[in-house]
Amino acid sequence: MKQITALLSVSDKTGIVDFAKALVSRGVKILSTGGTAKLLKEEGLKVTEVAEYTGSPEILDGRVKTLHPKVHGGLLARRDDENHLSTIAEHGIDTIDLLVVNLYPFQQTIDKPDCSFADTIENIDIGGPAMLRAAAKNHGTDKGGVTVIIDPKDYDEVLKELDEKGQTSYGLRLRLATKVYAHTSAYDGAIASYLSSLEDAEPAQNKTPSQKEWPGIITIQMQQHQAMRYGENPHQRAAFYVDSKQDVGLLGTYKQLQGKELSYNNIADADAAWECARSFKVPACVIVKHANPCGVAMAEGPLQAYQKAFKTDPTSAFGGIIAFNREVDLATAQAVSEQFLEVLLAPSYSKDALAFLANKKNVRVLSIPSGDGRNAFDAKRVGGGWLIQDPDLTPLDPTQIEVVTKKQPSEQQMKDLLFAWQVAHYVKSNAIVFCADGMTMGVGAGQMSRLDSARIASIKAEANGLSLKDTAVASDAFFPFRDGLDVVVEAGANCVIQPGGSIRDDEVIAAADEHDIAMVFTKMRHFRH
Repeated sequence: MKQITALLSVSDKTGIVDFAKALVSRGVKILSTGGTAKLLKEEGLKVTEVAEYTGSPEILDGRVKTLHPKVHGGLLARRDDENHLSTIAEHGIDTIDLLVVNLYPFQQTIDKPDCSFADTIENIDIGGPAMLRAAAKNHGTDKGGVTVIIDPKDYDEVLKELDEKGQTSYGLRLRLATKVYAHTSAYDGAIASYLSSLEDAEPAQNKTPSQKEWPGIITIQMQQHQAMRYGENPHQRAAFYVDSKQDVGLLGTYKQLQGKELSYNNIADADAAWECARSFKVPACVIVKHANPCGVAMAEGPLQAYQKAFKTDPTSAFGGIIAFNREVDLATAQAVSEQFLEVLLAPSYSKDALAFLANKKNVRVLSIPSGDGRNAFDAKRVGGGWLIQDPDLTPLDPTQIEVVTKKQPSEQQMKDLLFAWQVAHYVKSNAIVFCADGMTMGVGAGQMSRLDSARIASIKAEANGLSLKDTAVASDAFFPFRDGLDVVVEAGANCVIQPGGSIRDDEVIAAADEHDIAMVFTKMRHFRH
């Protein structure tokens, strides 16, 4: 094996001592900086400090140490270019064949609640990304190039190739270089996102959401969590990626306790169920099929909530996703297992519930810690671009609710209306939701016509043997004509909650008065496409 020079400078020192020892035992010359050099020397390894090699001391409190021609010349000189090689020889520069660098922990720093702005700025690495990009650019050809490592998991593979071939293969160097550019891109993206948040921090306090400006460039950083057999359909490739930073309470923090691998559709539907379930402050159960709630209920406990939710639409619940916002006990586990379900979600499970579910090997059981984590924004892919918006998280302001009819809703009716409104928030538009006593009685979702959604909701209730007499109805957007209101009243509704805002509001209000029902306006809509 030809003489190899390696430069080691890492913030994550996992495995670095053993790797350095393995390199030295193979005749590799070690260059290093700062804390890494100190650690390796303490372990008895022969190390040349970069400052000694370059003849230039570290300056500006360590901000400048590797930004030197003897470092970057050694990394960037092409191994198959005689002019490059003669030039660095003329200037007394040796080639650096192996670079092991990982960057200052910027993301970990800003995640600390007591992190100061000064600490954040000091944890923006300059020399590290410059070396990584130089080495990755010069990963070379099949005739040789620089091997660059950012991940301790790659140490063993590099050593294996050195032993087998005397040098690393082009394929490995290319893969590692690709990994570097993804890493530095994510690193710069985290910095850009942090600084963008500062730009808007002060003005945002006095602005409405519509007045706030989105940054000119948004960097979305994702890490692959799971490769999938296929996507929505078997002919589509798919994978599940999670945010580099996970807030407690979001689906991305799930832990799978048992069952088959989650599919693309499982994860999409599980997110819909979980978001709805965790929006309730009292015990609640949400059953989702094809991204829409087909049964939602709240009760004194999870079992009772499930029993009520299941009654809404047992047919649609078959093969669905069931989410609870409270611990699942044995009785609840036994009840849900009487039907075919794909995924069960809850913050936790009792020991006897888990023991029982272990016999249902096909059921995917997920635990998600309760929390208030929220996505910073929603994104939707369109041809050639993205649509970015704030998540629909604004709570209903009770002071904004306006009773617009002659008839006032009773206390119980108002409870039912608010429950129906909360469920409608999670139903695809056009959404019509009938509810009574903390339970969905009929759900009409995703129709091109609001009138059809109203009809479908009543048809489903009738098919499932549920009476809609004296139910509350929520509409996610205004009734554009009185016909939709007529349909829900004819089905049995005695009160309605809707945003209002139609040019025909007066006509719809007059219809409600004609039917002698109560109607309230929220002045907020919940379109969900």
